[in-house]
Amino acid sequence: MKNIFQYITGDKGIWGVIMLLSVFSFLPVYSASSNLAYLYGDGSTLPYLLKHLAHLMLGFGILYGVHKIPYHYFRGLSLLGLPVIVILLIITISEGTTISGANASRWLRIPFVGITFQTSILAGVVLMTYVAFYLAKTKDKALRFKETILPLWLPVFLVLGLILPANFSTAAIFFVLTVMLVFIGGYPLRYIGIVLGAGLLFLTLFVLTAKAVPGLFPNRVDTWISRVENFTDKSDAEANYQIEKAKIAIASGGITGVGPGKSKQKNFLPESTSDFIYAIIVEEFGLLGGLLVMFLYLFLLFRIVVIAHKATSVFGKLLAIGVGTPIVFMALINMAVAVELFPVTGQNLPLLSSGGTSIWMTCLALGMVLSVSVKREKLVQESKSEETEENPLEILSETI
Repeated sequence: MKNIFQYITGDKGIWGVIMLLSVFSFLPVYSASSNLAYLYGDGSTLPYLLKHLAHLMLGFGILYGVHKIPYHYFRGLSLLGLPVIVILLIITISEGTTISGANASRWLRIPFVGITFQTSILAGVVLMTYVAFYLAKTKDKALRFKETILPLWLPVFLVLGLILPANFSTAAIFFVLTVMLVFIGGYPLRYIGIVLGAGLLFLTLFVLTAKAVPGLFPNRVDTWISRVENFTDKSDAEANYQIEKAKIAIASGGITGVGPGKSKQKNFLPESTSDFIYAIIVEEFGLLGGLLVMFLYLFLLFRIVVIAHKATSVFGKLLAIGVGTPIVFMALINMAVAVELFPVTGQNLPLLSSGGTSIWMTCLALGMVLSVSVKREKLVQESKSEETEENPLEILSETI
């Protein structure tokens, strides 16, 4: 066991949360997939469990490989990755992939492999890395707003504008977190106000155009507009079917839950293995299980903040916050949707929901956060070794 742990470096708290969430995920995924097995398979849930295991194994491979990369390399990788993700987003929108007969223009089908990939989440990780790099580069400079339009805000609005038609929730999350990151990075507050105004104006024009010309955006615009309208209008029970079933599942769980695998609402709740898996968790493990899951994500946020605080460079601090907080943010939104605090968004519960893209991108982001903590650990170890070498009493005691 010691031989295994010597290859795992970085913050042990984050490693612990990852392990706990990953192991626990098999219970709700295995339970909720029984409905999918009945509807689309031969009744066996084993293929879904093996698929989830394969996603996690590949995710851990990504996590381990990325956390071994010195984090300063991510600066150059973000510059190279930015044009790549723009191209991927354009291809994704133009293809309009269909999954199970439904419009799934958020997904890109990879040729010769036969799997689909959600490009918007990768785009968010690359974008936050790039913003962190830009802010670190201009940290001690007196910026004028005009100077930041092309190098900073053009990439931000371009990437988010390409995500927006097919995935409003992801675009909104990364816009809010980008604004948060530039605020933390010392970007002038008066310029942030201009950006917020521009973003609100762009969104308003986009929605009005989509409503005026329904066929102009052949993606999921009508879907997310209707979700917001349904959230504000509770009278349409059919339109709020998912939320109603999720609330029934949560209410059925009580304090301790009905027990692992004994959920009844998994047979009626759509997306029970992904978007609404938190409702199944609360039904089977009760309020205590739901609170424990929430605590793990909040503890993950705490460790991310600690790593950012102890980082040895401005880029390290901003990188940890930039790529780490979206994971917790998406988790809290997923849980808020299940209890009807937010409109239905389609956000997965990181590391707990089934789905390869969510798991892989979560592991990618956490690997980058761990890379920042690894650098700090190395400096602390080097400092301790230098103090030991310079202390003659310790050298004498070791000799004796």
